Amino acid sequence: MSLSTGALETPGRGAGLADVFRSRFLLKLLVSKELKVRYRGSVLGLLWSYVKPGVQFIVFYIALGVFLGLEQSSRNPNGLPNYAIYLFSGIVLINFFTEALGNASRSIVGNGGLIKKIYLPRQLFPMASVWVSGVHFVPQILILIVACVLNGWRPGLLELAAAAAGFLIVALLATGLGLLFGAINVYFRDAENLVDMLLMIATWASPVLYSWVMVREQLGETVFNLYQLNPITVGVEAFHFAFWLPTTDGAEAIPPHLLSLWLSVGLAISAGILLLGQLVFRRLEGRFAQEL
Repeated sequence: MSLSTGALETPGRGAGLADVFRSRFLLKLLVSKELKVRYRGSVLGLLWSYVKPGVQFIVFYIALGVFLGLEQSSRNPNGLPNYAIYLFSGIVLINFFTEALGNASRSIVGNGGLIKKIYLPRQLFPMASVWVSGVHFVPQILILIVACVLNGWRPGLLELAAAAAGFLIVALLATGLGLLFGAINVYFRDAENLVDMLLMIATWASPVLYSWVMVREQLGETVFNLYQLNPITVGVEAFHFAFWLPTTDGAEAIPPHLLSLWLSVGLAISAGILLLGQLVFRRLEGRFAQEL
């Protein structure tokens, strides 16, 4: 009696992100479960998606726009026009990234009880965290759009394409890093502390609160080009180009070669990190149940 091994697979390993696509219904259930668990017993519920970024925006706007003079005014003509929109367009994107990466990196350990009981594609858990962050991103971007329209925002196809590209770059980066640190965190819980430090740096390592011009003037062209290699930087600049720049008189310059070069570079780097995260995740996922 012969036994065919052609259809056998290594236990605990699937087809990677292809399993997520084939398990779309399970992904939907996990997203729904995360949202229900997160807001269980909460008075405001999903309204926290408005409150938290709103408070964050007010604090940064008063501290930087008013006290440090980044807002353009009659007393400070060298500030940024419509600094409130400039600031909020960066905040909504960086909030999506920090929430997605923070939750995705803890998703495997957080669902350890479920992983030890049944087998389902492990990639579903980090992906569900990214999708939940996307749900929270929607009301914030709607508020941004309303504010932009009230300030004369009339976007063209180029601006809309830039916004979509910026979001895609950051989403791919968050997913890739979420898979990477989510897998490593099962074996080394220090990964959570490393992610916390990265998230603390992320807001300041991209032009969310300040202008890219400051980086080039203070650090020079060479360092500025290295600064542009950060996909979050490119994503935030794309959002500024799409949402903030059309509300100004157009005198403000966008970073050199943003549309012709840096968007493609940012997309390539984010795609590469996604591939790396997927490879590491598939390499380590076979022993998740035992390690948890």
